[in-house]
Amino acid sequence: MDNAEFSCTLLTGLSYDKLCAMTLARKGVTVMSGIVENFYASGNTARGFANLFDSSIQGLERLFILKGGPVTGKSSLIRTIGSRLAEEGYDIWLIHSPSDNDALDGLIIPALKAGVIDGTALREIEPLEPGTVVRYVNLEETVDAARLTARQTEIELLHETIQQAHERAYAGFAEALRIHDEWETVYIANMNFQAADELTNEYIQLLYGDRRLEKRSRVDHRFLGAATPKGAVDFVPNLTENLKRYFIKGRAGSGKSTLLKKLAAAGMERGFDVEIYHCGFDPNSLDMVIVRELGFAIFDSTAPHEYDPDRASDEIVDMYKRCIQPGTDEAHADALSGIKARYAAQMKASIQHLAQAKSLQDELEQIYAQSTDFRRIDQIKDAIFREISGLAAVRD
Repeated sequence: MDNAEFSCTLLTGLSYDKLCAMTLARKGVTVMSGIVENFYASGNTARGFANLFDSSIQGLERLFILKGGPVTGKSSLIRTIGSRLAEEGYDIWLIHSPSDNDALDGLIIPALKAGVIDGTALREIEPLEPGTVVRYVNLEETVDAARLTARQTEIELLHETIQQAHERAYAGFAEALRIHDEWETVYIANMNFQAADELTNEYIQLLYGDRRLEKRSRVDHRFLGAATPKGAVDFVPNLTENLKRYFIKGRAGSGKSTLLKKLAAAGMERGFDVEIYHCGFDPNSLDMVIVRELGFAIFDSTAPHEYDPDRASDEIVDMYKRCIQPGTDEAHADALSGIKARYAAQMKASIQHLAQAKSLQDELEQIYAQSTDFRRIDQIKDAIFREISGLAAVRD
């Protein structure tokens, strides 16, 4: 990079790679762009902090695990490497943080069988497959330890207060789940289970028919959304792009998750690769199943990830209409109204605890930022990118 290019980078705030892509585009040169999938591999749930990272790193041959507590720069490192690889035409998975709406927890490059993961607790990552080459990257080496020591008492207090805020959030979500169970009870008592079984069999036949693949199914467990400091967030539009979509409508307790579990099991039994998206509120429930080899996604399209069909190929699966006694909503309107109000209030209070934890985390990261050598982080970032690029050369 010459001086003019370096100055331009500083003035625009864009990376050198992005500037190169823009320059090529102006000259009429095609700039490759890979497909980016966005999802969560962890969540702030009614059952505490849930971690599904092990599923996303299955089959990787090279894994970079970033260590270093609240050291700043990890998310930026992951995002920059991902952007470079996507610009080079590689499909990538971006794993988002449920505790920081602007942060990333990981990057997977499926074609290169490589990944970069923030290994900070509560996301302790240990590869399950012995063949994976692991690089532990200690970013605490970029921090001036002496400067942090002078603020150790403040740092410890922030850590403790952040943990307490998360614990209050999880306790609140657990109470919300108990209220949600009350909600479900109303509909379960009015459920036609035979009709639900018939509906399930119809969709197993519709989606799979007699098709099978003579291979072992790969199963990816993920979250399509999460409870975050800014409320419920999901990536349904991104994850279902270019797929035939089935929108499951219904009520709490009307069998949506059970339907999805049976559809996922049918796909696995037939040898298809199945993406299973767990509920970000209760990870024991499912919100979506995707089988890309057959080009379909079927998902719970009710709050907080409620969508309506907007493509000609979209279809609705109405479980209330098919499986619940007619008039149930009307017969229990008063009781349901009270349950909904209590549930909404509890969820709102829990989200506020997550927002408090995020605010405190920002204070903690600011302390670390004042003691961090960001030039060293850039060097580490470039070294990781070069090693991943080297994998591409080997595969070519």
